[in-house]
Amino acid sequence: MSTVNETLIREVVAEVLARLGGPASAMQGAKVGTATAGDSGGGGPAGSKTGGAPACGCPVSGSTGSKPVRGRYGVFADATEACAAAQEAFQQLSAAGVAGRQKVIRIVKDLCTAKAEEWGRLELEETRIGRLEHKIEKLRSLQGVPGVEFLQPYGLSGDHGITLEEYAPFGVIGAVTPSTHSIPTLACNIISMVAAGNAVVFNAHPGAYKCAVTAVRTFNQAIHRELGIENLACIVEPPTLESFQAIARNEHVRLLCVTGGPGVVKAAMASGKRAICAGPGNPPVLVDGTSDLDRAARCVIEGAAYDNNLLCIGEKEVFVLESHFDRFMAALERHGAVRLNEAQIERLTRAAFVFPQGQGAGCAHPTVNRELVGRDAAVLARAAGVDVPPGTQLLFGETPADHPFVLEEQMMPFLPVVRVRTVEEGIEAAKRAERGYKHSAMIHSLDVAHMTAMARALETTLFVKNGSCLAGLGNGGEGYLNFSIATTTGEGICNPRTFTRVRRCVMVDQLRIF
Repeated sequence: MSTVNETLIREVVAEVLARLGGPASAMQGAKVGTATAGDSGGGGPAGSKTGGAPACGCPVSGSTGSKPVRGRYGVFADATEACAAAQEAFQQLSAAGVAGRQKVIRIVKDLCTAKAEEWGRLELEETRIGRLEHKIEKLRSLQGVPGVEFLQPYGLSGDHGITLEEYAPFGVIGAVTPSTHSIPTLACNIISMVAAGNAVVFNAHPGAYKCAVTAVRTFNQAIHRELGIENLACIVEPPTLESFQAIARNEHVRLLCVTGGPGVVKAAMASGKRAICAGPGNPPVLVDGTSDLDRAARCVIEGAAYDNNLLCIGEKEVFVLESHFDRFMAALERHGAVRLNEAQIERLTRAAFVFPQGQGAGCAHPTVNRELVGRDAAVLARAAGVDVPPGTQLLFGETPADHPFVLEEQMMPFLPVVRVRTVEEGIEAAKRAERGYKHSAMIHSLDVAHMTAMARALETTLFVKNGSCLAGLGNGGEGYLNFSIATTTGEGICNPRTFTRVRRCVMVDQLRIF
């Protein structure tokens, strides 16, 4: 038997076994010249398919012309196969029309609601960061993510005929999701991207990919039962830097969407393809004393304590006018936050940041200790050498404006509060702390001039007045929800239009009915 025929037979048998629930992965491993399902997927040994086509330009298995592997419900060990499967799913979704997109969106939203407790617990067990009740709430909140209704066409009629502009899909999108909100970000992306008519291939954060794989498989199983589309949202298991590079290089992938830190954003923007990038933030708050200080304290606690301050929009540092400072600090204590003294803050700082050898807590270039990111306030309190009451959600204390907790996006439930003498000084300090990310900022004020000055100085994508950061995503304020906020590349809070191309159709001198 020739090698070609033997390979063909093995592939057919693998497909049949997979659909019957048999050991398809074992048969995959027996294919001639292919990687096994247990391979890391790319950039490793010579001949690894995940690394993409060889330098000579010769096609590899899973590239254009190869039939996508079936029976995996979106989960692939090989990035090239995942992209090919997503391309086929995109064509199937196109045939299903807008009604098909609406069915997919309803499936994803309903599953997130039905499995909110199960998936919230699964993500917390894998990542060990955040708070269970908030992970559950985030999944349930996805009912508010907009769908196809966001894609209203634009029409123009005049003496020379009619013109119609519509929002068309790109095709296959490559996406990266963070460890902080793995399933919520993934589900948001699916809703928005499918509403726009696209398929997607995910490269999840290595620290939060197992829960993402579970969600992708469940979504695809339900979509397949309803529409016969098996791989509309694909994911690489396990994710690697090489698998991301393979997705970014793949000819089927027309657009990238990255939600994460500076490193992965930089890699996406250097890929040569259009990238929608939701980068880091370090949102400041200004309290000028003209508004209700008690309300301001409640709002700050609500946002800064949410999911242990993992939200990129969350309040990370507060600047308060000196004349109102003591009353604001007292209000924080009244509403359940625990105040640390100077010595306790110093001890926590040494635990929360890694400083270059020989440098103290005043070092300008510390790095965050990942072991404390997203951990409960009680864990941070123990690091500070203090016991706190059960259920404490937030620690706070006074720091100078150049403190590491002020200048670094630390994503921990400790809130540094800084005295400032004037509004102008507060705005300047807030701008320095925000670091030019242009992400999010909050102000508690009844003075419109102060609001305007801060908005103009910081130029953030989200600017919330007299509410918690959550109001910026429709929780306590008007607006729609999404967990991808494209600050780096300027698209803002993502929605279905974000993932479309605008196409114009022109009829000259005809079809105008008057």
